[in-house]
Amino acid sequence: MRILALETSARAASAALSEDGRILGLAYQDTALTHSRTLMPLVRDLLRNADLSLDAIDAVAAAAGPGSFTGLRIGIAAAQGLALGAEKQTVAVSTLAAMARNIAFAGGMAVCVMDARRAQVYNALFSCGDGVPVRLTEDRAISLEDLAADLARDPRPKTLVGDGAELCAEFLSQRGILYRLAPPHLRLQNAASVALEAEALARQGALVSPRELRPFYLRPPYALPLRERQGASRP
Repeated sequence: MRILALETSARAASAALSEDGRILGLAYQDTALTHSRTLMPLVRDLLRNADLSLDAIDAVAAAAGPGSFTGLRIGIAAAQGLALGAEKQTVAVSTLAAMARNIAFAGGMAVCVMDARRAQVYNALFSCGDGVPVRLTEDRAISLEDLAADLARDPRPKTLVGDGAELCAEFLSQRGILYRLAPPHLRLQNAASVALEAEALARQGALVSPRELRPFYLRPPYALPLRERQGASRP
């Protein structure tokens, strides 16, 4: 299966092509420019350099959340537009699950963390070691205090990955919890890992039509009016 994957959940934007577990190409940009400006040129150049068209792609994947509300909307809209135009299906990928694939070789526990502000992180925990992360928790918005308590109870080596890794590291250090940081080139979100996670999901039957592709928010966008935020937060 050949996947075109997009990652716009945080500051960096990236696009990747994968085929049966092999990364064919990756375009990545982290220059603080808006994703609405950078993403589609990355996709265009990636396809051109791979000598492929959208017709040669089996599905379009996007990091669907958690993450920046604006960033996720841009990535989802781009994936929908590309897939609709080429009559392809789509895959919604957990940003945190994709991130765990960055360090799936490391052993122990992958602590995937994104800065959610207000002393919280978006987080999920995964067991790693054989190259395929195994989920230990659902994606969640959790306080640093509660995350530290969870980690203190588990003796496995812990590797922090994600744009909240340094924030989390400082907090864990203050509480005497041992950890290691993923190396800088593997620490942040990237579309290559989204593509690999999308392949796994596609094999499990998680392909959906472009119109069914939706961002996954762990918290309601705070740009919404109070009444809408309260309604979005109800179970």
